[in-house]
Amino acid sequence: MPTISVKRDVLFAALGKSYTDEEFENLCFEFGLELDEVTTEKQMLMKEQGDQAGAGVSEEILYRIDIPANRYDLLCLEGLVNGILVFQGKKSPPKYKVKKTEDCYALHLTPATAQIRPYAVAAILRGITFTKESYDSFIDLQDKLHQNICRKRTLVAIGTHDLDTIQGPFVYDALPPEDIKFKALNQTKEMTAPELMELYSSHAQLKQYLGIIRDSPVYPVIKDKNGVVLSMPPIINGDHSKITLNTKNVFIECTATDLTKASVVLDTIVCMFSEYCGNKYEVQQCKVYAPDGAYDLWPKIEYREEVIDVDNANSYIGINEDGDAVASMLSRMCLSTTHENSLLRVKVPPTRHDVIHACDLYEDIAIAYGYNNIERRPAQVVTAGGQVPLNKLTEQLRVECAHAGYTEALTFTLCSREDVATKLGVDIDQEPAVHISNPKTLEFQVVRTRLLPGLLKTLAANKKMPLPLKLFEISDVVLKDEEAETGARNERRVCAVHCGRAGGFQFVHGLLDRLMRLLQTPWGADGYALRQADDPAYFPGRCAEVVLRGKTIGKIGVIHPNVLTAFELSNPCSAVEINIEPFV
Repeated sequence: MPTISVKRDVLFAALGKSYTDEEFENLCFEFGLELDEVTTEKQMLMKEQGDQAGAGVSEEILYRIDIPANRYDLLCLEGLVNGILVFQGKKSPPKYKVKKTEDCYALHLTPATAQIRPYAVAAILRGITFTKESYDSFIDLQDKLHQNICRKRTLVAIGTHDLDTIQGPFVYDALPPEDIKFKALNQTKEMTAPELMELYSSHAQLKQYLGIIRDSPVYPVIKDKNGVVLSMPPIINGDHSKITLNTKNVFIECTATDLTKASVVLDTIVCMFSEYCGNKYEVQQCKVYAPDGAYDLWPKIEYREEVIDVDNANSYIGINEDGDAVASMLSRMCLSTTHENSLLRVKVPPTRHDVIHACDLYEDIAIAYGYNNIERRPAQVVTAGGQVPLNKLTEQLRVECAHAGYTEALTFTLCSREDVATKLGVDIDQEPAVHISNPKTLEFQVVRTRLLPGLLKTLAANKKMPLPLKLFEISDVVLKDEEAETGARNERRVCAVHCGRAGGFQFVHGLLDRLMRLLQTPWGADGYALRQADDPAYFPGRCAEVVLRGKTIGKIGVIHPNVLTAFELSNPCSAVEINIEPFV
């Protein structure tokens, strides 16, 4: 779920009313959002980079608001304010319109683009007036879209340009890297594409996008009539056409591997910022010519009609409202609706690409009605429900671990190969790990086979806390199993870690004994016992297997110094990790 940061005072000025934090949190909940945090830019920097990072940074109050992943229209201040005001009945939904295209601003695709990013769309915002806040919001919306629907620019890359500094028609081409040379955004000299790729290989933000085109024999490039390079998507725009606070006309181009996503992105940007245009909510279309000479007009800015039944809506949600009331609820969600007989005719605007079928409309009705206002009703099916025994045991053990003085941690199910193998002194090939076929980050390459690495990383992140640190987790690990239908199975485990000034597994042994007593498992051959074992993750001679009626269910011991170093820990740690499924 994406999170946006908006300045509180700017937001309240746009809404025309000031709220207390609690009042705004309630308003967000009513609108289907969540106020995640009230903070400042200084506090955010200090949290991310340390205490020294906040020097000289503004302490203006920021609201961090969680936005549903499919509501692209709420990813900026303009869309958020518009949505809330319509929801409150203080304004009508905007009516977006298109202005006739001009041939001199057409975008022509060459056949070579099919090798790398085969689609492109474009639009123009005329007579736009930027302020510092709206300019920052314009840039931030592009970044949010790049991270969300654009999938970090792999599906769509957005380029925005000062139209008055360039001349159309424009050409979208794909050329060998050595043939591309221009002055990139905020650079002082012209460089070739390979030189730019080398330059940005260490750039904090841009280096993550280089791999999208690095290995391609051709790189995408957009030029104007005079050969001026506008951008080399999806990496960087040209400095010549960069937009500023003084920009009046903006040319927007989106290159893509997915035309549908490109259309959604373009509609979102132009609809959100057309309110700053000379003719409010008006967008100028562009002709985009395919390599075969056929053209299409973008953006579409299309309104479409959906028809739903009032009785079905009431039944699905669990309410009993007449058609006019339901139509009013939908209109408050920027979905202009009329009621005819028992049908609702819903006009879906170009900003609401998340509305795909009737269920999406039912959801908006429920939000406008208020989830807390929906009366509870008995289930319509006959069933005998009950808690899964394993989950019941898990909840009972959680309480007892907490009573023993341990703090519960919930760590990520996915982790890196190093976390479950290299850092623990074993080869990844020896671990029954389920690997992610296309991991998006090095932190999430495999599904965890142990709970221990997650707790050690949690300890490393809390080294400033007073010792001893005692953590536990009761969760699933995933192990390869050829006999399982899916090739893998879940296993519920409990893991506890003690970190203090001294080492010794007597600290966690006491917890193990306590849990075994509660599970009515005696010490001995008929119950549980410890058996010396060797494990690279534990100190030699200070590791034992936990054996239940002759079968090994886990291990206990003192963590090896090499493992502590790998997880950046300096204090001795002892740990116990056992499978609790045999006790069900």
